[in-house]
Amino acid sequence: MTEREQDGVSTDQYDIDEVRRRGARMPRSERRTQLLGAALEVFVAQGYHSAAMDDIAERAGVSKPVLYQHFPGKLELYLALLEQSCDAMIGNVREALASTTDNKERVARTVHAFYDYVAAESGAYRLVFESDLTNEPLVREQVDRVTNECSEAIAEVIAADTKLPEPAALLLASSLVGMAEVSSRFWLDSQRRMDKDAAADFVGGLAWRGIAGYPKTDEH
Repeated sequence: MTEREQDGVSTDQYDIDEVRRRGARMPRSERRTQLLGAALEVFVAQGYHSAAMDDIAERAGVSKPVLYQHFPGKLELYLALLEQSCDAMIGNVREALASTTDNKERVARTVHAFYDYVAAESGAYRLVFESDLTNEPLVREQVDRVTNECSEAIAEVIAADTKLPEPAALLLASSLVGMAEVSSRFWLDSQRRMDKDAAADFVGGLAWRGIAGYPKTDEH
């Protein structure tokens, strides 16, 4: 009987880190989180093409076999991390929209969600907005998902408030997403010459002045 069987633990619930030969064990879910965190640091610093699984394993403090137990290759690891990063951005926008019923404030908080995301120390936005692997269909699909799902969530609010038809509401929503994304990245690339919140307020004000002009009627 193996040690894991003696402990009453299934063989796929824990990883034994071969680097740490003191017998330390970590639940698979925690190990996966640890590996994704290390991978994020490496991919953000080096990009997909320059990053190596050796680098990620070393950053995580595990052996390559442990890394491959969770992710069969670099692309699979990158996709898992990208999906997580995209989910976070989409979740931030949905949270901003749900946080108030005041539409002016909704616009402001949505723009702030993009600025907060690109300003985060993790640098995860680089995977979503500046990936060096967008020619890979599965990567492109995840990146496009951010624009599409954020736009759809915003379009629902616009349509409900303005009574615009769905295609028009979606067009306005995608314009807001594009404005927030491009301006936040420009703000970051320009070395944050404006305060983050002030910059987001400035752009949010511009967006609201445009969207607020659409009445709650089909006639305009």
